Amino acid sequence: MITFDRVTVHYDDADRPALREVDLTVEEGELCLVVGHTGVGKSTLLGAVNGLVPHFTGGTLYGRVTVDGRDTAHHPPRELADLVGVVGQDPLDGFVTDTVEEELAYAMEQLAIPPATMRKRVEETLDLLGLAELRHRALYELSGGQQQRVAIGSVLTAHPRVLVLDEPTSALDPTAADEVLAAVTRLVHDLGVTVLMAEHRLERVVQYADRVVHLPGDGRAVTGAPADILRTSTIAPPIVELGRAAGWSPLPLSIRDARRAAAPLRTRLSGRTPAPVRPVPPAGGPPLLTARGVTVAYHGIPAVREVDLVLHGGEVTALMGRNGSGKSSLLWALQGSGPRRAGTVKVAGAPGDPHTLSAAEARRAVGLVPQTPADLLYLESVQQELGQADTESAAGEPARAVLNRLAPGIPDDTHPRDLSEGQKLALVLAIQLSAAPRVLLLDEPTRGLDYRAKTELVRIVDALAAEGRAVVISTHDVEFVARAADRVVVMAEGDLVADGPTTEVIVSSPVFAPQTAKILAPLPFLTVHQAIPLLGGDGDGAGVGAGGGGS
Repeated sequence: MITFDRVTVHYDDADRPALREVDLTVEEGELCLVVGHTGVGKSTLLGAVNGLVPHFTGGTLYGRVTVDGRDTAHHPPRELADLVGVVGQDPLDGFVTDTVEEELAYAMEQLAIPPATMRKRVEETLDLLGLAELRHRALYELSGGQQQRVAIGSVLTAHPRVLVLDEPTSALDPTAADEVLAAVTRLVHDLGVTVLMAEHRLERVVQYADRVVHLPGDGRAVTGAPADILRTSTIAPPIVELGRAAGWSPLPLSIRDARRAAAPLRTRLSGRTPAPVRPVPPAGGPPLLTARGVTVAYHGIPAVREVDLVLHGGEVTALMGRNGSGKSSLLWALQGSGPRRAGTVKVAGAPGDPHTLSAAEARRAVGLVPQTPADLLYLESVQQELGQADTESAAGEPARAVLNRLAPGIPDDTHPRDLSEGQKLALVLAIQLSAAPRVLLLDEPTRGLDYRAKTELVRIVDALAAEGRAVVISTHDVEFVARAADRVVVMAEGDLVADGPTTEVIVSSPVFAPQTAKILAPLPFLTVHQAIPLLGGDGDGAGVGAGGGGS
């Protein structure tokens, strides 16, 4: 169905090719997973399938890419639209209409599909992706995860034979991600759709893959069975790291298979106490933020309902819950920039409620990094962004010094849009921290980050907490929470439904439990790196830690 014949892609301003001599064949009805660290060429590989590379991106493509016999060199993306459906990393970039229902119908309108067929397919897709209740909602009103499902649905309605997905579950909660992946695998198994998918959260998708394409970073592509590639790859999910450390063969890729293999391991670890994932934060300190009765509503519909929350210095709190549960609305209300119908927020050292302060004063009280950090970057270079931050924040550490601590080596003359996702996040963090806020709120900071970048983010969050700041991280990434958070707060329909230590809240939940906890339950282990030191000489230990801290 998809064939790459000695494909090399070289962008005009690049020192070396993004792809080099790639030979790849993806058969009809195959789910092929593309893995690799950030910046190794995954998006280039996906973009070549429907002609976006090089027709839209520029650069030079050597070799030949064919899809169902059509050569992409002679067929631009518009001539492949009936054959290839593409969902990019940022769903908003692909929306062209105003409401959910209109967006689902748009691609079919361009392909001149009869109205009766269009209506039937829209209804099927609404049910398939759990979007029926949102059909008349404006796209800009949806949460990030809901937008992601609409973006996937908008290409499914055209019934493409090839589906290209770039980070399809990055904004989804665990349940929604499972639903989307179940829908994708159903298309593969029942309808023979060919799927090419790039995803950083391998723990979610690797068990569904028929084949893995690993891009090691030198332009090459290494292909093979998932277990074979992941046994030696430089990137791997927690389940694979545990299998490597324990010496399991064959390497299990699903929780069910891993639990069967782990029975002797659970026996050996029984009675052993794992080391804490993070240093225990100081108890009894004065609160840095106290929220009482915070209520947020949009068009009369409650998004946050009378929430009480207290944040202490040195503590990292994870805010979790399904898409649309009110997490982002709560963060913006706490920061003061978002709407708030009722309630109060007090921040230690602030002259008043952040909602009543000027933007500069509110930023000095509570810093917030939004779901898309690039939304706060609007100047032409990193140096200009840092200089503007220093101008707006007379007090506090220079923004460049903060950035050097978070992500050293970023040149001043680099355009912010040319940075990797991890570098953009570090730049926005530096801008916010230059105002020296005691409370920092991060909304979905792990979107688009590979395991290595998440490990660096854990280090950054640990350092912020060690400085005595209160950090709140809204996220769906349960593996990141297991490594980074002291406390977990769970929201549902605008209410706080759980609040407690990380080990108590997420281990007891079948939805939020990380892979290691599921495999080693009922033992109290959250991460692979808690178990590895206790394994002693067990297993061959091949590749332990190679996944960049994916546990």
